[in-house]
Amino acid sequence: MTEPTSTQRADLEKAVRALGGHWDTERGLRTLRDAGHAPQDKHTRAILRALASEGVLEKVEDRPVRYHLADVS
Repeated sequence: MTEPTSTQRADLEKAVRALGGHWDTERGLRTLRDAGHAPQDKHTRAILRALASEGVLEKVEDRPVRYHLADVS
């Protein structure tokens, strides 16, 4: 792993909050690659799960797993 975990997580959280919409592993991977990271599937899924557990994302589908930006109202 070349990038610190917090950097990938911070970049993905920033993108999720800025872009909204639905998120899955593939979108997370593309976003992290665009930000200059070399993400791995397993780590990207872990970041998405962490964001969901903190209330940033809501899980809207189980198979395949998809998330949506949580309502902040």
